[in-house]
Amino acid sequence: MSLDLNHKSILVTGGTGSFGKQFVQTVFEKYPQVKRLVVYSRDELKQFEMSQTFPNSKYPAIRYFIGDVRDPERMKRACEGIDIIVHAAALKQVPAAEYNPMECIKTNIFGAENVINAALDCGVQEVVALSTDKAAAPINLYGATKLCSDKLFVAANNMKGSRNLRFSVVRYGNVIGSRGSVVPFFLQRRASGVLPITHPDMTRFNISLEEGVDLVLYALEHAWGGEIFVPKIPSYKITEVAKAIGPNCHQEIVGIRPGEKLHEEMITETDALSTVELDKYYVILPFTPRWDVEEFIQRFNGRRVEPGFHYDSSNNTEWLTVDQIREEIRLHVDPDFEA
Repeated sequence: MSLDLNHKSILVTGGTGSFGKQFVQTVFEKYPQVKRLVVYSRDELKQFEMSQTFPNSKYPAIRYFIGDVRDPERMKRACEGIDIIVHAAALKQVPAAEYNPMECIKTNIFGAENVINAALDCGVQEVVALSTDKAAAPINLYGATKLCSDKLFVAANNMKGSRNLRFSVVRYGNVIGSRGSVVPFFLQRRASGVLPITHPDMTRFNISLEEGVDLVLYALEHAWGGEIFVPKIPSYKITEVAKAIGPNCHQEIVGIRPGEKLHEEMITETDALSTVELDKYYVILPFTPRWDVEEFIQRFNGRRVEPGFHYDSSNNTEWLTVDQIREEIRLHVDPDFEA
C-alpha cells in the first residue's frame, strides 16, 4: 500500500531549516489534502520568513509553533492530535558542538528523549528521526550525540507496549547547498581568489534536499520500527568541489578542523552484521528477537551484505565529476551558477 499523507496531521521539528522547508513543500505538492502540517522551531524570525513562502492564507493546513525540543511540556502540547513526527531539529555544527558540548547534548539527546515521550503519550502513529553520517563511528561530539539519539529512537520501539507506533531513523551525508556546508561557503569565498581546503584527500557523501525528503517518505511508508535507512548516494572530493566552483582560485590547505574526519562513514563493519541491501537503500536492522530478518529480506527483495562490508565516502562506487558537481549546484543551489 503506497504512502498517503492526506488527512494526516504531521509535525516537523526544526521545521524552518533547509530540510524542513523542502519537506513542507513536498508534502503540499504530493498530498494537498494533508490535515495539519506543524512547523515546530525556536526562531520566530525564521518562522516569519517561512510564512512568507507558505502563508496560512494559501496553505490553510500549515501551523507555526514556537518551541524547543528541550522543553518536554511544550513538546507534548505540540504533539496533541499529531499522527506523524519528522524529527529534524538538531545542533549540528561540529566546531560549535566541541566548544559547547552540553548545549549539543541538551538538544540532540535530551531533545530526542522528549520527542519520544511526547509520541508515546500523545497517540502518535509514526516517528522518523533524521541522523547523519557523523553518527557512524563518531569522533566528534556532534556525531556522538546523534549516535545516542539514533539508539534512543531504535530502542523506543521496545517501550511502545500495545501502541500502534513505529520509530525509525534515516541516516545520510552532506546536503548540497545546506546552511553551513561547503558549497555555499566556497561560493561566498571564491571572489577572494582563495578557497580554504582542510585536506587535499578529504571526501564526503552528497545528497540533495529532495533525495533526503524522499528517503524520509520511504521510511514512513516501509518502516516496521527500529530500522536505520541509509541511501546509496555519490561521493565527491573536496578539491573537486573547489575546482567546480573556483577553477582559477588558489586552494589553500588549512588543516582538518577539530572533530572532523578525512572520510565520512555511514555503515561500519560492525553495523554490516545486521545490514540488508535493497535497490536504492541499505537498511541497518535492530538486534531484537521480535524481528524476523528473513521475512524482511523476502518482503523487500533484499539481501544481506557481505562480511567485512562497510560504506564510507572513500570506498564508494559512484563519484561526482567537476561537471556533475556544477550541474548539482545549478539544480539545487543556484540555477544561474557559472564557474
